Amino acid sequence: MSRAFVFPGQGAQTIGMGRALAEAYPAARAVFEAVDEALDEKLSSLIWEGDIAELTLTQNAQPALMATSMAALAALEAEGMGLEMASFVAGHSLGEYSALCAAGAIGLADTARLLRIRGKAMQEAVPVGVGAMAALLGLDFAGATAVAEEAAQGEVCQAANDNDPAQVVVSGHKGAVERALEIAKAKGAKRALLLPVSAPFHCALMQPAAHVMAEALAGVVISAPRVPVVANVRAEAVTEPDRIRALLVAQVTGSVRWRESVMWMERAGVTEYWEVGAGKALSGMIKRTVEAATLRAVGTPEDVAAAKAL
Repeated sequence: MSRAFVFPGQGAQTIGMGRALAEAYPAARAVFEAVDEALDEKLSSLIWEGDIAELTLTQNAQPALMATSMAALAALEAEGMGLEMASFVAGHSLGEYSALCAAGAIGLADTARLLRIRGKAMQEAVPVGVGAMAALLGLDFAGATAVAEEAAQGEVCQAANDNDPAQVVVSGHKGAVERALEIAKAKGAKRALLLPVSAPFHCALMQPAAHVMAEALAGVVISAPRVPVVANVRAEAVTEPDRIRALLVAQVTGSVRWRESVMWMERAGVTEYWEVGAGKALSGMIKRTVEAATLRAVGTPEDVAAAKAL
């Protein structure tokens, strides 16, 4: 049986996430302490007892979700269920940084600082109110791409997240995304709704953020990962550090090819997916993509105990 560890992206954040892990496992607490030190602030206090609106700010949510994922991984490792159990790692958008950190390609402190820079740059790339994102449910990627192209009308509108066979997110100028909602409904989408996000991620409007990340990543050591990382923008495993660096820059404006990534892992023999960190959003996407997949969410001490009892 081949297993992949997968790491969630933005939207999975909740107040209190990872706290029980930190209380139960010194190694998990050490992760949060290291992230606090890297950012020179008590991000852990915001995560555990702060305001959800502040935690949801992109520059906070991104390092916070990574810290929670790494704490969950540390708890697994403390119980003898570390990365040696995984054939591949992958993550959704910011989760790709968690995957790279888990695989030893980027150090924890560098990952935290990169995600703070990334979140801030993505937030500042487009003035508030200029961009939007929308989920199109019931259309496949080809259908959603056609909707985005028709809706653009000289503005930016792109298929940003190919999440599963019937969920695609489009991103771009607010007017174009609103047009996409109506076009999608006319083309048979079951639902089409604007998402409560603060910026239009994973589209050409993020180019200023891509420039920032190119500069930030140039100053960070990236090592060959201990386990191959399935990259968002290529939907295939990568192991070469310079390629990883380039793909992380491309990821800012490129589509998150999650459905294709899951299908690639299935073809590579993966039958079991452990979602390491907050929430279970990826598990739902994976199940809708590969019905036969075995899924396990690991975000609490109880989840770790259940995994150990297998």
